[in-house]
Amino acid sequence: MVSVDDAPVAERTRPGPRRRGRIGRSLRRYWQLYLLLLIPVVWFIVFRYVPMANAVIAFKEYSPVLGVWGSPWVGFSNFTRLFNNPVFPTLVGNTFILAGYTLLASFPLPIILALALNEVRLRFFKRTVQMVTYAPYFISTVVIVSMTILLLSPRVGLVGRTFSFFGTGSVDLLADADFFRHIYVATDVWTTTGYSAVIYLAALAGVDVSLYEAARIDGASRWQKIRHVDIPSIMPTATIILILGVGNIMAIGFEKAFLFQNNLNLATSEIIPTFVYKTGILNADFSFGAAVGLFNAVINLVLLVVVNAVAKRVTGSGLW
Repeated sequence: MVSVDDAPVAERTRPGPRRRGRIGRSLRRYWQLYLLLLIPVVWFIVFRYVPMANAVIAFKEYSPVLGVWGSPWVGFSNFTRLFNNPVFPTLVGNTFILAGYTLLASFPLPIILALALNEVRLRFFKRTVQMVTYAPYFISTVVIVSMTILLLSPRVGLVGRTFSFFGTGSVDLLADADFFRHIYVATDVWTTTGYSAVIYLAALAGVDVSLYEAARIDGASRWQKIRHVDIPSIMPTATIILILGVGNIMAIGFEKAFLFQNNLNLATSEIIPTFVYKTGILNADFSFGAAVGLFNAVINLVLLVVVNAVAKRVTGSGLW
């Protein structure tokens, strides 16, 4: 008599007729949903995964004439150039500091706003605050930067006129490297807080009503209800958003930093994305730019895996 363990591995791992039948029934029953899912899957494959193969130019001396696969191999020489570059420590430091500062400022504020709006009972006021805080998210980065530059202009801007009114003289804040990070983070918080708060409001809307009733019966105050019901309920959502934020800490936005950048604030505004643009695109050093970008992506991947593992161990919630 042949036992199950003696059967070939291929036969034991091969999907059975019953499993294939369930998949077929699911496809026939929900074919509209699978069709809708097919569109974004194809988009990701074509525009996200297929271009990853071209990252091989980071290990080549890329020539547009020879193409990606015809260019000669140079191994890790592009990475050696990067690590030996005297501006490399400054680039990494500026990127980490700016991204960390942005994350620390933009992560807790949407939670606070969502908790506060969840306690508002006047529906008109609540919707008005949501609209006012959510609207800046739809303003383009170029417009945001233009508005900020006009606002901080030492001659015609509101801030410059305020300094002049108090007799301190006009001050160009964008020309001071010490103020670049504060300006960048302030504009980022203004544009993203309302949008991020919607996610937490959706999580709060799914809280079991019986928990609020039990807290009311126990005589819990409003602050105690927030502390013991609302905050624990949105912690899984907050953990996922924090993991994604840390995982993208090196992928900080290029457009805003580049548009705010000038020769006087380069000490703090020169980050890895702007350096990649200048070396890879403007200087046509595509292989070196690809090497810098690949290094950036690897750091993001490592941070994502580490933070997800820590969050999974501490809170029990994670991406996988």
